[in-house]
Amino acid sequence: MRIDRTRLHDTVLAGVVAAASVTVFVLYGPGRLQAEGLPIDGLREPDPLGALFVVLACVPVAVRRRWPLAALCAGLVPETLLTVLGYSGGLSGISGLVLLYTVASRRGLAVALGGLLIALTAYVLGTGAGPVRAGTWSDHVVAAIVLMAVWGVGRSLRLRRAYLEELKDRAARLERAYAADTRAARAEERSRIARELHDVVAHHVSVMTVQAAAARRVLASDPDLAREALSAIEHTGRLAMTEMRNIVGVLRTDARAELGPQPGVQDLPSLVDQMREAGLPTRLQMEGDPRPLPAGVDLAAYRLVQEGLTNSLRHAGSGAKAVVTVRHEPRELDVRVEDDGRGTAGLSARTGHGLVGIRERVALYGGILSIGPLPGGGFEVRARFPLKDGQ
Repeated sequence: MRIDRTRLHDTVLAGVVAAASVTVFVLYGPGRLQAEGLPIDGLREPDPLGALFVVLACVPVAVRRRWPLAALCAGLVPETLLTVLGYSGGLSGISGLVLLYTVASRRGLAVALGGLLIALTAYVLGTGAGPVRAGTWSDHVVAAIVLMAVWGVGRSLRLRRAYLEELKDRAARLERAYAADTRAARAEERSRIARELHDVVAHHVSVMTVQAAAARRVLASDPDLAREALSAIEHTGRLAMTEMRNIVGVLRTDARAELGPQPGVQDLPSLVDQMREAGLPTRLQMEGDPRPLPAGVDLAAYRLVQEGLTNSLRHAGSGAKAVVTVRHEPRELDVRVEDDGRGTAGLSARTGHGLVGIRERVALYGGILSIGPLPGGGFEVRARFPLKDGQ
């Protein structure tokens, strides 16, 4: 069975205050006070009834944390009766101060003000209706100041506790927000890395697969052509390994990657040449006045052409041709990849992760992407990237 330590402490405190109050109540009767030169007019001798009131005034301290206002009212009633009947309260006034402090520190402002008003009212009633006429106005003012000071200490403690709780809550909210931001950043970084890996691996592997198939078909009839295809496969594999090494090197924290510029629109001629070598007749058309592009848009345009040509190589069929058109306009970059292959027949095969990654890239820079078959046959991947003035 678990023991409530706070309630045990309050019970012990109530017992100590009650024992001390009863002791003082019994020892300091009218005769003892008169011997010390204190006024005793109207003061009654200690008796069991008075001792009972003293105990009753201290008992509510045991439940002060659970029912603060009720405990204050329950403690003030016997304490006021002690004063009204002319008994010496001993140290029972300490319990009243403890209860007032508890109300101020554990309840809202309205309830705390009500407790202070009740305590002041009980003091006024006790001193006004009691038979003992002791003390001056300054004594009453001091008593009132003591009550308000105890109340103020309790309110200060409550405000400080509320401030600390708010700081803890704010720290917890910031920690949760930081964790959420970290998870979002990691997810975004994983998505970006997945796009880069797919764009690099899928393109080069597709080129190598087509070249390997061509080499296998002509291996017996035309060894020289097969040898050229195998050389192209080797070159493409080395290029893929280089790009993969660069990407992985960026991810490693214990090694410094050999960083180089990201590919862009200026690298499209070499990409088109590579696709021609892989067996896809490709033509590049540059329209408008070329100008420097934002790095992100430049890379996204290159990856779009790379993915579009890779899909044409894989799905357009034999004999298909591709056209890459890059149009520079004052406020827009228009990039288009078209082929005259199987069109709608190859649509289901062209909706893989690569086109999903391209869609994410285009959306990231506010572009408009259209993917689908052409009316006269073939397939098109087109993106229009908005450009700001001066870009």
